Amino acid sequence: MSSGSRMEKNMSGLEPREIEQMPFGDALAELERIVAELEGGQLELEESLARYERGVGLLKSLQARLSDAQQKVTMLIGELEAETPGAREE
Repeated sequence: MSSGSRMEKNMSGLEPREIEQMPFGDALAELERIVAELEGGQLELEESLARYERGVGLLKSLQARLSDAQQKVTMLIGELEAETPGAREE
């Protein structure tokens, strides 16, 4: 198991899902919570490092998903433009 998908206890005490299995919104919300916790400065060093590591994994996953979505939208726009020639000339 890679460090980016390592399981950590979250604030609610529930076992979090593997990052890649999380819906985008849930992963983003968890990342935002982690950032707030780290900015709060109340965590011990070891906990800060664990949260930071989880945050890096979440960030990488979210960036990859956004990139994939952008590529898909670009592809779909290209298909639409190919099907409707002259549509952009208006």
